[in-house]
Amino acid sequence: MKILCLGDIVGKPGRQAVEELLPSLKEEYSIDLVIANAENAAGGSGLTSRIANQLFKMGCDVISLGDHVWDQKELEEYLKDSDNIVRPANFPEDVPGKGWCIVKTAAGQKVGIVNVLGRVFMRYSLNCPFRTVEALLSEIKKETNIIVVDFHAEATSEKVAMGHFVNGNVSAVVGTHTHIQTADETILSKGTAYITDLGMVGPYDSVIGQDKEKIIERFIKCMPIKFQVAENDVKLCGVVIEVDEVTGLAKNIVRIQRRLVG
Repeated sequence: MKILCLGDIVGKPGRQAVEELLPSLKEEYSIDLVIANAENAAGGSGLTSRIANQLFKMGCDVISLGDHVWDQKELEEYLKDSDNIVRPANFPEDVPGKGWCIVKTAAGQKVGIVNVLGRVFMRYSLNCPFRTVEALLSEIKKETNIIVVDFHAEATSEKVAMGHFVNGNVSAVVGTHTHIQTADETILSKGTAYITDLGMVGPYDSVIGQDKEKIIERFIKCMPIKFQVAENDVKLCGVVIEVDEVTGLAKNIVRIQRRLVG
């Protein structure tokens, strides 16, 4: 089976890229499941129920989140009843939503998706992401060997370490959060597909999706400045992972970059 993982969707430009580019990608690669990180989909910060429903209608099957999960207050209520949205699993257990889910493809194949947040250089001090994933795997493997981990983290070392930690026990570890696609896609020694960061679905004539002039001004003046999502050079970035449906191990990983024209 083939799974398409999309990097952080940023604002309206990112949503437009998903709407216009995803259908052809799904056809080109015969995609069975689409996992999209959408923690920046609402104006560049957080996610709303309305935008989540839009992304599902556009062809996303599962939405993962990250450190901006609580930026849009109304999402808390929506997460309580959502089966296809995962927030970081290493938040305390009594917060809204869930950190993993199992979904079925059109062909009936079950896929487990886990979302965890890194702790290095991040704003939350959460439970250990490594122990969190380790504990969840035994539960998920009761139903399926096909498991994708979205590790939303800043430090490359933490992401690489996670890849090796679960190597051979999950289908893929895909990094999100930095909005910069890395060129290290690989199949690790025991069969887990890995990439340090999927990149961004959004405007690349920017500073990680935000208006570059405002970001530069903030760096220079060290003053609070309201961010604004940029608009130009919009791209869709991610990976396509081919997985053995029996073993759950990866057979191939292909890095994707597509520019939105017009």
